[in-house]
Amino acid sequence: MKGVIEIFTELSARLQSIPQSVIDRAQQQNSWFCQIRTAIDAICEQMLDADKLREWLSGYSIPAHTPKKVAIIMAGNIPAVGFADLLYVIASGNTAVIKYSSKDRVLMEYIVGQLTDIEPELNIEQYNGQRVDAVIATGSDSAALHFRAMFGDIPALIRGSRHSVAVLTGNESETDIDNLSKDIFTYSGLGCRNVSLIFAPEALSFSLTVPQMPEGYNNNYRHASALLTLQGKNFTDCGGAITVEGEANFSPFISCINICRYNDISEFKDWLKQNDSRLQCVVSAEKIHSRSVPFGMAQYPNLNDYADEVDVMNFLINI
Repeated sequence: MKGVIEIFTELSARLQSIPQSVIDRAQQQNSWFCQIRTAIDAICEQMLDADKLREWLSGYSIPAHTPKKVAIIMAGNIPAVGFADLLYVIASGNTAVIKYSSKDRVLMEYIVGQLTDIEPELNIEQYNGQRVDAVIATGSDSAALHFRAMFGDIPALIRGSRHSVAVLTGNESETDIDNLSKDIFTYSGLGCRNVSLIFAPEALSFSLTVPQMPEGYNNNYRHASALLTLQGKNFTDCGGAITVEGEANFSPFISCINICRYNDISEFKDWLKQNDSRLQCVVSAEKIHSRSVPFGMAQYPNLNDYADEVDVMNFLINI
């Protein structure tokens, strides 16, 4: 059987030549999937590079063992969002029992098909309610409650909703602000790593660049604009998105980015500590948080950027 590094570097080569027909079918299944190639590029660059795989694997001691069946209940909010968990389960020597999201079935089934073509002996099954030894499940907060009740008798890694923020100091370059726009708008703001709240100094003026967005996003933008206008609330129209200045909170609208002004850096640092369980990552020029990432890199998580900062490999090795 081929080794993990050989399998996934071969997958990288194949994904970089993913047929347009697969992308078209995935977009027909989910009209929000306008940036599939961006997602594929991020996976290949950050997770499937041979040197990065080798360095990451060197941090773990994976004992020989009988494979455990690990259900992966995948989300479908952004393209191939369930891929990392699939990689982790395979790399840990366990059996991946996949429950595909109806919103991302085409793309993930293609990826799994490529993996089993590269190495037919890979332990990959489809989840149909069968008994499993452990589970990794990702979804909304309400889905997370359901998963906890459903899988309460086995080791479970359950993820609910998270948000991401950015911290500006006033020393950012134009490139930093351009990259911040990517951190906000890539995947139409639907991912837990999409920035939806910005901390900025009182006097700092900056503008965001809104790319062309899918119709669902544009409908959300028009709805948010109309509702805020009816409520008499002040907002800035960025031409496709909205910014609202006020308290540090997260908007229910994906097209609305909240801006919280500060006078002293200690103000938002206290907030970050108090709200850590709600955060996925913090975009900033300096590492001010354990999950800080540079501008433009929010959508490029590496192999060690575990969701919710929970080491999935340690979880899988110890089930």
